[in-house]
Amino acid sequence: MTQMRLSRPGARPRARHLVGTLAVAVLTVLTGCAAPDPLTPTVAGTYTTRPMTNGAQIIPPTNNPPPEPPPPESCGALASLRPGPQPPPGQMPPGGSLAEIAARGRLIVGTDQNTNLFSFRDPTTDTLQGLDIDMAREIARDIFGDPTRIEFRLLTSAGRFTALEHNDVDVVAHGFSINCERAQRVGFSTEYVRAFQRILVPHGSDITGPADLAGKRVCTFIDTTSLGTVQRVAPDATIIAVPEWDDCLVTMQKKQADATSTSDSILAGLASQDPNFQIVGPRLEGEEHWAIGVNKYKDDLVRFVNGTLDRIRADGTWMRIYDRWLAGPLGPVAGSPPAIYRD
Repeated sequence: MTQMRLSRPGARPRARHLVGTLAVAVLTVLTGCAAPDPLTPTVAGTYTTRPMTNGAQIIPPTNNPPPEPPPPESCGALASLRPGPQPPPGQMPPGGSLAEIAARGRLIVGTDQNTNLFSFRDPTTDTLQGLDIDMAREIARDIFGDPTRIEFRLLTSAGRFTALEHNDVDVVAHGFSINCERAQRVGFSTEYVRAFQRILVPHGSDITGPADLAGKRVCTFIDTTSLGTVQRVAPDATIIAVPEWDDCLVTMQKKQADATSTSDSILAGLASQDPNFQIVGPRLEGEEHWAIGVNKYKDDLVRFVNGTLDRIRADGTWMRIYDRWLAGPLGPVAGSPPAIYRD
């Protein structure tokens, strides 16, 4: 019988066993460490060119700026329809736009969520807030007795017109300034905010007024009256036209524009988001008269909205709304713009 020899605990292995073990280990390592496949080459980015805002348009300097539009006073566009006796909340007269809204159970309001101080989404509550939103809630209060009976639909500036004409919304509260051309398509309420176009620049900028915009890059908004104003006062400027009103702030933060020009009310909202920017220079061209937009053929709704605006002017609600949103960035005012009626 073959006798097996057992190793003693702690005994040293024989040399040939150690060499064999090492050989196996080396072979295993060499087999498992074959030369790696070459890495796929990558393109080195410079990270110096930031992408432009989606939908931005670059408009070069022009030798043929658009003519200045006639003031809305010249065509009677500031004069709206006088309200009649305002029906009590929950008791809208049968027939017409008000009965349709009451039957639906909510007011449909076109606005946006990117205009700080006027219509923006509060990140802490995920609700729309701002002066335009408060104005819309007062209309809902007078229809239903409940300011929350609203459905908000988000619109671009260009989309305001088609939304009203196609009856996708009842009213538009979206920085809607009155002019003669627009009054051919929209039924406007009386004016509830007066604004003036100015310039927003970074602190330390050498731009102090419109004369300094020559050769600069100026951000403004597609499909608004602000674009034509910039072309008239600074025809040698390159315009970056963006679809949303807060896109100009991002464009300047990325140093893709030297200035932004639009209504001072909107500029105040941009500046309140970033203290590195300030409003400078005089007012550009004429005044802007903001109103609630309504379908051109819904006279009963225009009159009702004007009744709401008359109420909030008289009972102090307008002043409370203004003080909440605009008194800080734009300064106090004596009162609301006066209502002008054509009948």
